[in-house]
Amino acid sequence: MPYFKSDDGARLAFHDQGDGLPLLALAGLTRDSRDFDYLARHLTGVRLIRLDSRGRGGSDWTGAATYTVAREAQDALALLDHLGLAQAGIIGSSRGGLLGMVIAASARPRLLGLCLIDVGPVLERAGLDRIGRYVGQRPSVPTLEDIADRMAQAMPGFADVTAQRWAEETIRHYVMAADGPDLTYDPTLKQALDAAMAAPAVDLWPLFDACAGLPLALIRGARSDVLSAATAKAMCHRRPDMIFAEVPNRGHIPFLDEPEALAAITAWIARMTLPG
Repeated sequence: MPYFKSDDGARLAFHDQGDGLPLLALAGLTRDSRDFDYLARHLTGVRLIRLDSRGRGGSDWTGAATYTVAREAQDALALLDHLGLAQAGIIGSSRGGLLGMVIAASARPRLLGLCLIDVGPVLERAGLDRIGRYVGQRPSVPTLEDIADRMAQAMPGFADVTAQRWAEETIRHYVMAADGPDLTYDPTLKQALDAAMAAPAVDLWPLFDACAGLPLALIRGARSDVLSAATAKAMCHRRPDMIFAEVPNRGHIPFLDEPEALAAITAWIARMTLPG
């Protein structure tokens, strides 16, 4: 896995595969580049670049104070600089989508387009509270197999998921340490999340509106408790040209190899072109 250093010296890991239109994939709060493994199998004609944000996966743990959307958006731009890319499309899953909207508002010329995965300018408190209850908590069971067996009950909103897929998910989100299953991210992300949730609410609609004119797509899990159907409808109203798909039997967040997700992502990629 290659690495680069951000402007504060943090050593960050990434994957870079394929040729064609550059597509930067940014994962959710506790997730890393492996979250896009299922999608990667289906992509052609793109250069898929996947970042492990600081504190996740193979990247440095830099402490709770540095785990902010603003800092992580800077890191994403630093990766594009490291690769010599003036522009890229961004596919952002959950928190990664927030990073994409921040980049649209602060560095619009770097974006070719934005695909938001189960995230928008309004985040449901119930879903955030649910996430907050497990972030930073090390599994109490002795094996990864025990985690896989409990995945179906631990992931609200998901149905018709095979045991094999839950096993695949387990090894993407947990690691086996000498004393049992452990997290693949810095547990102080819990402190960063708590601080963000305790801060005064911020209107994020201007970030979404900053995407005006960009090829835009939104994929929602039909049973998501983070992105409501009402918010998705409002986003579609503001951007009637936005590609929108709902994935049935999925909560937060879809796996991205579902037919509905793949069709939307393929259509979105087709709308993006490199200048010249």
